[in-house]
Amino acid sequence: MASFLGLDLGTSAVKAIIVDEQETVLASAEAPLRVATPSPLASEQNPQDWWAAASAALEQLAALAPRAMADTRAIGLSGQMHATVLLDEADRPIRPAMLWNDGRAHAEADELKALGDDLAAELGVPALSGFTAPKLLWLARHEPDTIARTASLLLPKDLLRLHLTGERATDPSDAAGTWLFDQARRDWSPRAVAAVGLNPALLPRIVEGSAPSGIVRPGIAARFGLPQGVVVAGGGGDTMVGGVGIGAVEDGRAFVGLSTSAQLFVASDAHHPAPDHLVHAFCHALPGRWCQMAALLNGASVLAAVAHLVGDVPIETLLAEAEAHDTGPSSLLVLPYLSGERTPHDDPYARGVVFGLTRDTPRAALVQAALEGVAFSLADGQAALAAAGAAITSAGVVGGGTRSAFWVQMIADVLGLPLRVYAGAARGPAFGATRLAKLAVGAGSPARVLAEPQVLRVVEPELRRTEAYRPRIEAFRHLYRALRPEFARAAP
Repeated sequence: MASFLGLDLGTSAVKAIIVDEQETVLASAEAPLRVATPSPLASEQNPQDWWAAASAALEQLAALAPRAMADTRAIGLSGQMHATVLLDEADRPIRPAMLWNDGRAHAEADELKALGDDLAAELGVPALSGFTAPKLLWLARHEPDTIARTASLLLPKDLLRLHLTGERATDPSDAAGTWLFDQARRDWSPRAVAAVGLNPALLPRIVEGSAPSGIVRPGIAARFGLPQGVVVAGGGGDTMVGGVGIGAVEDGRAFVGLSTSAQLFVASDAHHPAPDHLVHAFCHALPGRWCQMAALLNGASVLAAVAHLVGDVPIETLLAEAEAHDTGPSSLLVLPYLSGERTPHDDPYARGVVFGLTRDTPRAALVQAALEGVAFSLADGQAALAAAGAAITSAGVVGGGTRSAFWVQMIADVLGLPLRVYAGAARGPAFGATRLAKLAVGAGSPARVLAEPQVLRVVEPELRRTEAYRPRIEAFRHLYRALRPEFARAAP
């Protein structure tokens, strides 16, 4: 029986799963990653750590499910978006990768915004500091030797492809987040590439996410117990591949992503830019499909930060305390902007704030308020999408945050939307990557492969709580507006 492997290169870990033809998960593995913050606004990872973590995850799979590995027909890839991965002529990383939440290129992003709304519409959104293009400008000014030594530019998951196959390629959904990509044409934008002074020869070729991009090299296959001739699919950006995993590919299908960051995503059948609302209008991970997305830089990472602040208490313990303490909206307000924010603020300087503490505030109230802060940010994203013409009536929910039924219910209440929780929802993009692998070798029709997975439950919003949250959302927004000038003044 054939099996299919998915690799997801996230910010906190590389995740790998292997499934059979019926999408039963045969084994899964995970290898952690660390983020470095060498200076204010910086967020970096060593690309060599990505392949080391991917190798560790593949070795775990080989130990757990050797028969399934030997039956693998194809591998799908998913990964964190926007990072700047620069390689020399020997395919060695020249410097650490500047990640999606690196805010150093804010001035360069402002320069690119000044090129006009027409270009922003072509590229899907105004330039933001975490995108690849502004960071290339920043490097040209602050590290010109880095640019001079660059022989190729890749995105995170594509470095895994290079190790697996020797091929330099990317797909439209991941390329979409570089601010170098023409979304409607699904190809590199000559205007954007010229605007950052980039040699087009440094860019990888484009292959659709569900198409073959290369074959696993013989030595790599032997190392991990794979057969010869395993196909590697084009893959995609993690959010889009998460959408593939739950069948959010047809026009109007929506989901909430709850991982290190967070997203509110709507699939579409055409490119619908809305740069005025900071909605990301990007290519989907499938041919002929696009999406609109409210992209939040702060998701489950906020809960992890709170757990660290209160003494590295297990997150499960904190969630249980918050749920037991919950009698309605928290008396505290938390701005969750630990890494700045994109939709709807485009503010790299924004930072986390706890408002309303007293000497009697219990730990559970702080945890609840942090969860609410992420939910209120999603409400801001919902408003931005509505202004851009994307009306959402229900949504799926995926990512590690789905492990907390309490948080999922809170988000349903805040958004006033029914949320569908799927079997395997926490696996998210890694599972979606297995579907792209199947499509790349023709293992089933798209209609069958891309079907919605089993719905475990539908979380309906409680109207009473939805109404109780409305004034808290407005207070949350007012607090941010009041503090925005202070964030900028306090910035390094």
